[in-house]
Amino acid sequence: MDQAQTLFTSAPEVQQCYYVTGESDFVLIIVVSSMKDYEQLTRRIFYGNDNIKHFRTLVSMNTVKSGLEIPIHMLL
Repeated sequence: MDQAQTLFTSAPEVQQCYYVTGESDFVLIIVVSSMKDYEQLTRRIFYGNDNIKHFRTLVSMNTVKSGLEIPIHMLL
């Protein structure tokens, strides 16, 4: 787990990384400029790592809502 977190943290394409429960261990939010760049990234951080058994890709077609604000009532 520590090696994966270090790898994901060091990749500039990885904008967000969440350690989660369920079917996956991590959810990554990745930004690349092309599918070729994505393929190169997957070869570097997924296929090149014996600790990663499989991964799944979801491609965003449209941003419906994006934000990081926390409503003040949730902080009290």
